[in-house]
Amino acid sequence: MDSTLYIEVHILQSVPPSSINRDDSGAPKQAVYGGTPRARVSSQAWKRATRIHFANSVPSTDRATRTKQIGVLLADRLAQPTNEGGSGLTSDQARRLASSLLEPLGITKSPKREGESAYLLFFGKRQLDALVALLGSRPSELAALPDKDLKEEVCKLPVAAALSTGHPAEVALFGRMVADLRALNVDAAVQVAHALSTHAVRTEFDYYTAVDDENVEDSGVGMIGTVDFNSSTLYRYAVLGVHQLNHNLSSADATSETAVQFVDSFTRSMPAGRQNSFAHRTLPHLVLITVRTDQPVNLVSAFEEPVTGHDGLAAKSATRLACELTAIAATWGSRPHRTMATYALKADKLADAVGPSLPFPALLESLGDLVGQWLADGTLPTDGTRRADAS
Repeated sequence: MDSTLYIEVHILQSVPPSSINRDDSGAPKQAVYGGTPRARVSSQAWKRATRIHFANSVPSTDRATRTKQIGVLLADRLAQPTNEGGSGLTSDQARRLASSLLEPLGITKSPKREGESAYLLFFGKRQLDALVALLGSRPSELAALPDKDLKEEVCKLPVAAALSTGHPAEVALFGRMVADLRALNVDAAVQVAHALSTHAVRTEFDYYTAVDDENVEDSGVGMIGTVDFNSSTLYRYAVLGVHQLNHNLSSADATSETAVQFVDSFTRSMPAGRQNSFAHRTLPHLVLITVRTDQPVNLVSAFEEPVTGHDGLAAKSATRLACELTAIAATWGSRPHRTMATYALKADKLADAVGPSLPFPALLESLGDLVGQWLADGTLPTDGTRRADAS
Protein backbone atom coordinates (compact mmCIF):
# COMPACT_ATOMS: atom_id res chain seq x y z
CA MET A 1 0.00 0.00 0.00
CA ASP A 2 1.26 3.47 -0.87
CA SER A 3 1.40 5.47 2.34
CA THR A 4 0.53 8.75 0.64
CA LEU A 5 -2.11 9.74 -1.88
CA TYR A 6 -2.31 13.20 -3.41
CA ILE A 7 -5.30 14.49 -5.34
CA GLU A 8 -4.26 17.52 -7.39
CA VAL A 9 -6.72 19.98 -8.92
CA HIS A 10 -5.53 22.05 -11.89
CA ILE A 11 -8.01 24.61 -13.19
CA LEU A 12 -8.01 27.05 -16.10
CA GLN A 13 -10.67 29.72 -15.67
CA SER A 14 -11.31 33.00 -17.45
CA VAL A 15 -12.56 35.90 -15.35
CA PRO A 16 -14.05 39.00 -17.03
CA PRO A 17 -13.37 42.59 -15.87
CA SER A 18 -13.33 42.30 -12.08
CA SER A 19 -11.52 43.09 -8.86
CA ILE A 20 -12.05 39.93 -6.88
CA ASN A 21 -9.01 40.25 -4.58
CA ARG A 22 -7.56 43.69 -3.81
CA ASP A 23 -4.35 44.95 -2.23
CA ASP A 24 -4.01 47.73 0.36
CA SER A 25 -4.39 50.40 -2.33
CA GLY A 26 -7.64 48.94 -3.63
CA ALA A 27 -6.11 47.62 -6.87
CA PRO A 28 -6.44 43.98 -7.98
CA LYS A 29 -3.55 41.93 -6.62
CA GLN A 30 -0.69 41.20 -9.01
CA ALA A 31 2.60 39.31 -9.08
CA VAL A 32 5.58 39.32 -11.40
CA TYR A 33 6.18 35.86 -12.85
CA GLY A 34 8.43 35.08 -15.79
CA GLY A 35 9.39 38.75 -15.83
CA THR A 36 5.87 39.97 -16.61
CA PRO A 37 3.04 41.25 -14.38
CA ARG A 38 0.27 38.73 -13.80
CA ALA A 39 -3.16 38.91 -12.24
CA ARG A 40 -3.12 37.17 -8.86
CA VAL A 41 -5.76 35.93 -6.47
CA SER A 42 -4.32 35.02 -3.08
CA SER A 43 -4.63 31.50 -1.73
CA GLN A 44 -6.31 32.90 1.38
CA ALA A 45 -9.07 34.47 -0.70
CA TRP A 46 -9.81 31.30 -2.63
CA LYS A 47 -9.55 29.08 0.47
CA ARG A 48 -12.16 31.18 2.22
CA ALA A 49 -14.45 31.07 -0.82
CA THR A 50 -13.96 27.29 -0.95
CA ARG A 51 -14.67 26.91 2.76
CA ILE A 52 -17.88 28.95 2.53
CA HIS A 53 -19.08 26.88 -0.45
CA PHE A 54 -18.14 23.68 1.39
CA ALA A 55 -19.93 24.74 4.59
CA ASN A 56 -23.15 25.33 2.69
CA SER A 57 -23.23 21.64 1.77
CA VAL A 58 -23.08 20.26 5.33
CA PRO A 59 -25.54 20.47 8.24
CA SER A 60 -25.06 23.54 10.43
CA THR A 61 -24.21 21.35 13.42
CA ASP A 62 -21.22 19.90 11.53
CA ARG A 63 -19.77 23.25 10.51
CA ALA A 64 -16.74 25.06 11.85
CA THR A 65 -16.15 28.68 12.73
CA ARG A 66 -13.02 30.81 12.89
CA THR A 67 -13.35 33.42 15.59
CA LYS A 68 -11.79 35.21 18.55
CA GLN A 69 -15.04 34.75 20.45
CA ILE A 70 -14.91 31.16 21.63
CA GLY A 71 -15.38 32.41 25.20
CA VAL A 72 -18.43 34.42 24.20
CA LEU A 73 -19.96 31.52 22.27
CA LEU A 74 -19.31 29.12 25.15
CA ALA A 75 -20.85 31.51 27.67
CA ASP A 76 -23.91 32.02 25.46
CA ARG A 77 -24.32 28.26 25.23
CA LEU A 78 -24.06 27.81 29.01
CA ALA A 79 -26.62 30.58 29.57
CA GLN A 80 -29.22 28.90 27.35
CA PRO A 81 -32.16 27.20 29.09
CA THR A 82 -31.66 23.54 29.92
CA ASN A 83 -34.45 22.52 27.55
CA GLU A 84 -32.43 24.08 24.69
CA GLY A 85 -29.22 22.21 25.51
CA GLY A 86 -27.75 24.86 27.79
CA SER A 87 -27.13 24.94 31.53
CA GLY A 88 -29.55 27.66 32.58
CA LEU A 89 -26.88 29.81 34.21
CA THR A 90 -27.12 33.55 34.58
CA SER A 91 -25.03 35.63 32.16
CA ASP A 92 -22.44 36.44 34.82
CA GLN A 93 -22.20 32.79 35.93
CA ALA A 94 -21.88 31.61 32.34
CA ARG A 95 -19.09 34.08 31.51
CA ARG A 96 -17.15 33.14 34.65
CA LEU A 97 -17.50 29.41 34.04
CA ALA A 98 -16.62 29.73 30.34
CA SER A 99 -13.50 31.74 31.19
CA SER A 100 -12.42 29.13 33.75
CA LEU A 101 -13.10 26.27 31.36
CA LEU A 102 -10.88 27.78 28.66
CA GLU A 103 -8.11 28.88 31.02
CA PRO A 104 -6.25 25.51 30.98
CA LEU A 105 -5.72 25.97 27.24
CA GLY A 106 -3.54 28.99 27.93
CA ILE A 107 -4.97 30.87 24.96
CA THR A 108 -3.71 34.46 25.04
CA LYS A 109 -6.51 36.87 25.84
CA SER A 110 -7.21 39.98 23.81
CA PRO A 111 -5.74 43.09 25.47
CA LYS A 112 -8.56 45.19 24.00
CA ARG A 113 -11.78 43.21 24.32
CA GLU A 114 -12.88 41.26 27.34
CA GLY A 115 -13.92 37.70 26.61
CA GLU A 116 -12.03 37.48 23.31
CA SER A 117 -8.81 35.68 22.45
CA ALA A 118 -5.87 37.54 20.94
CA TYR A 119 -6.13 35.55 17.71
CA LEU A 120 -8.64 33.59 15.67
CA LEU A 121 -9.36 30.02 16.75
CA PHE A 122 -10.77 27.50 14.27
CA PHE A 123 -13.06 24.87 15.81
CA GLY A 124 -16.24 22.93 15.19
CA LYS A 125 -19.71 23.49 16.56
CA ARG A 126 -19.71 19.92 17.85
CA GLN A 127 -16.42 20.58 19.66
CA LEU A 128 -18.13 23.42 21.50
CA ASP A 129 -20.85 20.92 22.44
CA ALA A 130 -18.12 18.61 23.74
CA LEU A 131 -16.82 21.34 26.03
CA VAL A 132 -20.28 21.81 27.52
CA ALA A 133 -20.67 18.04 27.86
CA LEU A 134 -17.53 17.91 30.03
CA LEU A 135 -19.46 19.69 32.76
CA GLY A 136 -22.17 17.02 32.85
CA SER A 137 -24.78 17.92 35.46
CA ARG A 138 -22.39 20.16 37.40
CA PRO A 139 -22.58 23.64 35.79
CA SER A 140 -24.57 25.18 38.66
CA GLU A 141 -22.40 23.43 41.25
CA LEU A 142 -19.18 24.61 39.61
CA ALA A 143 -20.45 28.14 39.09
CA ALA A 144 -21.07 28.44 42.85
CA LEU A 145 -17.47 27.54 43.79
CA PRO A 146 -14.90 30.15 44.86
CA ASP A 147 -12.30 31.03 42.20
CA LYS A 148 -9.56 28.80 43.63
CA ASP A 149 -11.78 25.74 43.96
CA LEU A 150 -13.29 26.31 40.52
CA LYS A 151 -9.85 26.45 38.95
CA GLU A 152 -8.85 23.17 40.64
CA GLU A 153 -11.99 21.40 39.47
CA VAL A 154 -11.74 22.64 35.87
CA CYS A 155 -8.10 21.57 35.64
CA LYS A 156 -9.28 17.99 36.14
CA LEU A 157 -11.37 18.12 32.96
CA PRO A 158 -9.92 17.03 29.56
CA VAL A 159 -10.56 20.39 27.92
CA ALA A 160 -7.71 20.14 25.39
CA ALA A 161 -8.82 16.64 24.38
CA ALA A 162 -12.32 17.90 23.61
CA LEU A 163 -10.86 20.33 21.06
CA SER A 164 -8.28 17.84 19.75
CA THR A 165 -10.73 15.20 18.56
CA GLY A 166 -13.92 15.11 16.52
CA HIS A 167 -12.68 17.68 14.03
CA PRO A 168 -15.22 18.94 11.50
CA ALA A 169 -14.29 18.47 7.85
CA GLU A 170 -13.34 22.15 7.44
CA VAL A 171 -10.71 21.95 10.18
CA ALA A 172 -9.50 18.60 8.85
CA LEU A 173 -9.05 20.14 5.40
CA PHE A 174 -7.55 23.52 6.19
CA GLY A 175 -5.81 22.83 9.49
CA ARG A 176 -5.40 24.83 12.68
CA MET A 177 -2.43 26.45 14.38
CA VAL A 178 -2.55 27.49 18.04
CA ALA A 179 0.70 29.07 19.13
CA ASP A 180 -0.08 28.75 22.83
CA LEU A 181 -0.84 25.01 22.84
CA ARG A 182 0.68 22.79 20.17
CA ALA A 183 -1.60 19.91 21.17
CA LEU A 184 -4.45 21.79 19.49
CA ASN A 185 -2.61 22.08 16.17
CA VAL A 186 -4.08 20.24 13.18
CA ASP A 187 -1.92 19.71 10.09
CA ALA A 188 -3.81 20.88 7.02
CA ALA A 189 -4.70 18.24 4.42
CA VAL A 190 -5.00 20.90 1.71
CA GLN A 191 -2.51 23.27 0.11
CA VAL A 192 -3.75 26.02 -2.24
CA ALA A 193 -1.54 28.06 -4.56
CA HIS A 194 -2.05 31.69 -5.45
CA ALA A 195 -3.97 31.79 -8.71
CA LEU A 196 -1.97 33.43 -11.50
CA SER A 197 -2.93 34.59 -14.96
CA THR A 198 -1.35 32.55 -17.74
CA HIS A 199 -0.55 35.78 -19.57
CA ALA A 200 0.61 39.33 -18.91
CA VAL A 201 -2.03 41.62 -17.41
CA ARG A 202 -2.39 45.36 -16.98
CA THR A 203 -4.68 47.14 -14.56
CA GLU A 204 -7.43 49.28 -16.09
CA PHE A 205 -9.63 51.97 -14.57
CA ASP A 206 -13.39 52.36 -14.63
CA TYR A 207 -14.55 55.98 -14.29
CA TYR A 208 -18.03 55.99 -12.81
CA THR A 209 -20.69 58.42 -11.68
CA ALA A 210 -23.50 57.94 -9.20
CA VAL A 211 -26.70 59.85 -9.91
CA ASP A 212 -28.66 61.70 -7.25
CA ASP A 213 -32.23 60.79 -8.23
CA GLU A 214 -33.69 63.80 -6.40
CA ASN A 215 -31.33 66.38 -7.91
CA VAL A 216 -33.30 68.05 -10.71
CA GLU A 217 -31.45 71.34 -10.87
CA ASP A 218 -28.26 70.21 -12.58
CA SER A 219 -26.77 67.04 -14.03
CA GLY A 220 -27.82 64.95 -11.05
CA VAL A 221 -24.31 63.59 -10.42
CA GLY A 222 -23.93 62.93 -6.72
CA MET A 223 -20.55 61.19 -6.74
CA ILE A 224 -17.75 60.37 -9.17
CA GLY A 225 -14.79 58.04 -8.80
CA THR A 226 -12.66 55.31 -10.32
CA VAL A 227 -12.39 51.57 -9.73
CA ASP A 228 -9.33 49.49 -10.67
CA PHE A 229 -10.00 46.19 -12.45
CA ASN A 230 -8.45 43.60 -14.74
CA SER A 231 -9.51 40.50 -16.67
CA SER A 232 -7.57 37.28 -16.99
CA THR A 233 -7.37 33.58 -17.68
CA LEU A 234 -6.20 32.10 -14.39
CA TYR A 235 -4.31 28.92 -13.57
CA ARG A 236 -5.52 27.63 -10.21
CA TYR A 237 -3.93 24.76 -8.28
CA ALA A 238 -4.68 22.89 -5.06
CA VAL A 239 -3.51 19.57 -3.66
CA LEU A 240 -5.28 17.36 -1.14
CA GLY A 241 -3.32 14.82 0.89
CA VAL A 242 -5.87 12.05 1.33
CA HIS A 243 -3.65 10.30 3.89
CA GLN A 244 -3.55 13.43 6.07
CA LEU A 245 -7.28 14.01 5.69
CA ASN A 246 -7.97 10.44 6.79
CA HIS A 247 -5.69 10.93 9.80
CA ASN A 248 -7.55 14.11 10.77
CA LEU A 249 -11.02 12.61 10.35
CA SER A 250 -10.34 9.00 11.43
CA SER A 251 -13.12 7.76 9.15
CA ALA A 252 -12.74 6.33 5.66
CA ASP A 253 -16.31 7.19 4.66
CA ALA A 254 -15.96 10.77 5.89
CA THR A 255 -12.59 11.08 4.15
CA SER A 256 -13.93 9.94 0.77
CA GLU A 257 -16.99 12.18 1.01
CA THR A 258 -14.93 15.19 2.14
CA ALA A 259 -12.35 14.74 -0.62
CA VAL A 260 -15.03 14.78 -3.32
CA GLN A 261 -16.82 17.75 -1.76
CA PHE A 262 -13.55 19.69 -1.51
CA VAL A 263 -12.85 19.23 -5.22
CA ASP A 264 -16.41 20.30 -6.02
CA SER A 265 -16.21 23.37 -3.76
CA PHE A 266 -12.76 24.43 -4.94
CA THR A 267 -13.91 24.15 -8.55
CA ARG A 268 -17.20 26.02 -8.17
CA SER A 269 -16.23 28.68 -5.63
CA MET A 270 -15.35 32.28 -6.45
CA PRO A 271 -14.06 35.07 -4.18
CA ALA A 272 -16.73 37.75 -3.98
CA GLY A 273 -14.74 40.99 -4.02
CA ARG A 274 -16.79 43.67 -5.84
CA GLN A 275 -19.17 40.94 -7.00
CA ASN A 276 -22.07 43.40 -7.16
CA SER A 277 -20.09 45.76 -9.38
CA PHE A 278 -18.75 43.19 -11.85
CA ALA A 279 -20.85 39.99 -11.57
CA HIS A 280 -17.68 38.06 -12.39
CA ARG A 281 -18.74 34.54 -11.41
CA THR A 282 -17.71 32.05 -14.10
CA LEU A 283 -17.07 28.30 -14.36
CA PRO A 284 -13.75 26.83 -15.49
CA HIS A 285 -12.72 25.99 -19.04
CA LEU A 286 -10.77 23.00 -17.72
CA VAL A 287 -10.67 20.96 -14.52
CA LEU A 288 -7.83 18.46 -14.48
CA ILE A 289 -7.40 15.95 -11.65
CA THR A 290 -4.03 14.25 -11.30
CA VAL A 291 -3.55 11.44 -8.78
CA ARG A 292 -0.05 10.88 -7.39
CA THR A 293 1.53 8.80 -4.65
CA ASP A 294 5.02 10.32 -4.62
CA GLN A 295 4.83 14.11 -4.40
CA PRO A 296 2.62 16.97 -5.60
CA VAL A 297 3.59 18.80 -8.81
CA ASN A 298 2.32 22.32 -9.47
CA LEU A 299 2.23 22.84 -13.26
CA VAL A 300 2.45 26.65 -13.16
CA SER A 301 5.82 26.39 -14.94
CA ALA A 302 3.78 25.88 -18.11
CA PHE A 303 3.14 29.62 -18.03
CA GLU A 304 6.54 30.96 -16.99
CA GLU A 305 6.66 32.26 -20.56
CA PRO A 306 3.37 34.16 -20.80
CA VAL A 307 0.73 33.02 -23.26
CA THR A 308 0.08 35.60 -25.97
CA GLY A 309 -2.55 36.13 -28.64
CA HIS A 310 -5.51 38.21 -29.76
CA ASP A 311 -8.00 35.43 -30.50
CA GLY A 312 -8.49 33.96 -27.04
CA LEU A 313 -6.07 32.57 -24.47
CA ALA A 314 -7.92 29.66 -22.85
CA ALA A 315 -7.27 27.02 -25.54
CA LYS A 316 -3.62 28.06 -25.85
CA SER A 317 -3.27 27.87 -22.08
CA ALA A 318 -4.80 24.37 -22.09
CA THR A 319 -2.31 23.24 -24.74
CA ARG A 320 0.54 24.64 -22.66
CA LEU A 321 -0.73 22.82 -19.58
CA ALA A 322 -1.04 19.52 -21.47
CA CYS A 323 2.48 19.88 -22.87
CA GLU A 324 3.90 20.65 -19.43
CA LEU A 325 2.22 17.61 -17.90
CA THR A 326 3.67 15.42 -20.66
CA ALA A 327 7.14 17.00 -20.45
CA ILE A 328 7.40 16.54 -16.69
CA ALA A 329 6.40 12.90 -17.06
CA ALA A 330 9.05 12.34 -19.73
CA THR A 331 11.84 14.34 -18.07
CA TRP A 332 11.40 13.43 -14.43
CA GLY A 333 9.55 10.13 -14.73
CA SER A 334 6.87 11.74 -12.57
CA ARG A 335 3.73 10.32 -14.13
CA PRO A 336 0.44 10.59 -12.30
CA HIS A 337 -1.22 7.27 -11.55
CA ARG A 338 -4.36 8.63 -13.11
CA THR A 339 -5.71 11.73 -14.79
CA MET A 340 -9.34 12.77 -15.12
CA ALA A 341 -10.59 15.94 -16.73
CA THR A 342 -13.65 17.99 -17.54
CA TYR A 343 -13.37 20.48 -20.38
CA ALA A 344 -15.20 21.94 -23.35
CA LEU A 345 -12.13 23.32 -25.11
CA LYS A 346 -10.73 22.24 -28.43
CA ALA A 347 -7.04 22.48 -27.68
CA ASP A 348 -4.09 20.78 -29.34
CA LYS A 349 -2.66 17.78 -27.43
CA LEU A 350 -5.14 18.14 -24.58
CA ALA A 351 -7.05 14.88 -25.03
CA ASP A 352 -3.82 12.93 -25.66
CA ALA A 353 -2.33 14.14 -22.37
CA VAL A 354 -5.32 14.06 -20.01
CA GLY A 355 -7.85 11.75 -21.64
CA PRO A 356 -11.40 12.42 -22.85
CA SER A 357 -13.61 14.94 -21.13
CA LEU A 358 -15.95 13.62 -18.45
CA PRO A 359 -19.08 15.43 -17.30
CA PHE A 360 -18.13 17.01 -14.01
CA PRO A 361 -20.56 14.90 -11.90
CA ALA A 362 -19.04 11.75 -13.47
CA LEU A 363 -15.55 12.99 -12.66
CA LEU A 364 -16.51 13.48 -9.02
CA GLU A 365 -18.08 10.01 -8.89
CA SER A 366 -14.93 8.42 -10.33
CA LEU A 367 -12.80 10.35 -7.86
CA GLY A 368 -14.93 9.14 -4.95
CA ASP A 369 -14.58 5.52 -6.13
CA LEU A 370 -10.82 5.91 -6.44
CA VAL A 371 -10.38 7.40 -2.97
CA GLY A 372 -12.72 4.83 -1.46
CA GLN A 373 -10.79 1.92 -2.96
CA TRP A 374 -7.43 3.32 -1.81
CA LEU A 375 -8.73 3.73 1.73
CA ALA A 376 -10.23 0.23 1.69
CA ASP A 377 -7.30 -1.82 0.42
CA GLY A 378 -4.46 0.51 -0.52
CA THR A 379 -4.79 0.00 -4.27
CA LEU A 380 -5.75 2.38 -7.06
CA PRO A 381 -8.13 1.54 -9.92
CA THR A 382 -6.35 1.01 -13.23
CA ASP A 383 -9.32 0.89 -15.61
CA GLY A 384 -9.36 4.01 -17.73
CA THR A 385 -6.03 5.21 -16.35
CA ARG A 386 -4.33 7.80 -18.48
CA ARG A 387 -0.63 8.46 -18.01
CA ALA A 388 0.73 11.78 -19.21
CA ASP A 389 3.10 10.23 -21.73
CA ALA A 390 1.53 11.29 -25.02
CA SER A 391 4.00 11.75 -27.79
